[in-house]
Amino acid sequence: MPVYVQHETLARINDVFSPEAIWQAPGLALFSRRPLLRDLLERAPREQRGRAATRCFSHVTLALPQEEVDDDRHLTRGARVRDLAEGLAALHQKDFGDLLKGDEVRYHVVGAEALAPGEVEVRFGHAVYLPAPGEKVQYTVSVSRDSAVWKTVCPIYPNQRLTLIGHDEHEATHVAPGWPFGADGAILLINDGPESPLEIQVRPKDAFECSWEQAGGYYAIRSRRGGVDATGAPLRLLLRVTPAPGARSVPAPSAQPAAQRAAAPIPAPLRTPAAPSARPAVWKPRQALAADMTAVPLAAQPSPAPMPATAEADATYAPVARQRVALAALALPRLSRYRETGAQALEIGLNRALTPSAPGHEAVLGFAIDDADTMHAVTSAGREPVAAPSSFSPLDGARVDLLAVAPEMAERYLALLRLPQAPALPVAPGARFLFGRSAPMLAALRVLDSPRFLRAAGGVAPSSADRLGLSRNAFSFEAGPDGYRIARASATQALYHLDEQLGFVAAIGEATPEQPYLLPPGHHLVAGHYVLRFDA
Repeated sequence: MPVYVQHETLARINDVFSPEAIWQAPGLALFSRRPLLRDLLERAPREQRGRAATRCFSHVTLALPQEEVDDDRHLTRGARVRDLAEGLAALHQKDFGDLLKGDEVRYHVVGAEALAPGEVEVRFGHAVYLPAPGEKVQYTVSVSRDSAVWKTVCPIYPNQRLTLIGHDEHEATHVAPGWPFGADGAILLINDGPESPLEIQVRPKDAFECSWEQAGGYYAIRSRRGGVDATGAPLRLLLRVTPAPGARSVPAPSAQPAAQRAAAPIPAPLRTPAAPSARPAVWKPRQALAADMTAVPLAAQPSPAPMPATAEADATYAPVARQRVALAALALPRLSRYRETGAQALEIGLNRALTPSAPGHEAVLGFAIDDADTMHAVTSAGREPVAAPSSFSPLDGARVDLLAVAPEMAERYLALLRLPQAPALPVAPGARFLFGRSAPMLAALRVLDSPRFLRAAGGVAPSSADRLGLSRNAFSFEAGPDGYRIARASATQALYHLDEQLGFVAAIGEATPEQPYLLPPGHHLVAGHYVLRFDA
């Protein structure tokens, strides 16, 4: 792989603020003098024809011992740092003016704790760029290991053509937090201007693969060598490039001309990720239902026509309990409604099977809600505020959706956490069962029935998280041929009817065993933290 970033450490500099001491050693003793900045620029030209340099680099970053930079800021308000940058730029322009080709010489001086007194680090190269004063950012690059917690890597400016992201600040333009691939590989971003899509390449190409994840709006970079991390998950890094506000958006990958897509190793089009409050593009607006809908028993649907006798075979038939109830999602509550209980936070984890679990080291993704009704995604990389709707991919091939709630439910709930693996239990037809904190029926689906999910003032909450919003006897249900007959068992229990796609249908009011609310097969019922799907 070409050297995109030239990095060298100059030692034994008597005065690190002297441009002449850093630029060129005095005298003509070529074999004894130490190579300084001028020599490094001569030995590594930007362009050359044969052995003759035709263009040199013009952007250089210098790192001085941090203590020296701090002293200069305290005593002279940074005057010596400014004089150093201006002096080196003047020497650069004087000695290499014919090789600049109109490029502006720019120097940037920073401090570094790792440098000893008398040491100076210099960085320049194809992937080193210093923005002009007032130059606006075109893109912002961020990375994640789990798609929940994103960490900013760097900005990209309109005139910054190459950016190299890797594991070591000495060999790359910027370091990616949590880089999982060790010393191998890097990500090269190629910016050919605002009219062209940003191109993403992985280096070396035979060691990594890079794919555009349309649903998440990011690139997924995976090792071809089969490495795994400490938890046993395949090594991967997610990379998201966000255009700056007001920057021109580029077309989606499928909208590029075929010739252009074939020329680019990785489709580089970007789309601006949806704002937390925006509805994902794959969602379709649902037709609004009448606000005054009344829950009444529905007419029985006609049974399917009997199969002709000729279809009978010699197979053996056995009765199978087709009815079942599944935990399709968790309704994340507004914790501010329960301040009198002392609850300060509710945290729910998802383990590697993406089933609900107590928060801890086994959780690959978690969601926390505090008593100010702020939601955070929680992973081993940290915590990040989130809002619904949002999607996450903590593992390859898995997707976790955080859905927005309807306005009719917003007083009680912040979001619906759809479970990729919905646990289910069979239900016997012809019998009426109770669901609630004290009911044994479907107790295995009450996955939050534990104090481990709650944190209260003074420590862990002494009671089950189910006490927040779920009555001891919430409702009764009975499986029938035309659906499930729902009856309210507690006058204070809030019940909501959602359709097959978790869209709001109605808030269930009066419903008794004599006049039950009929829930069609495949629809959902929300009670407490639980969104139950009643299947036929």
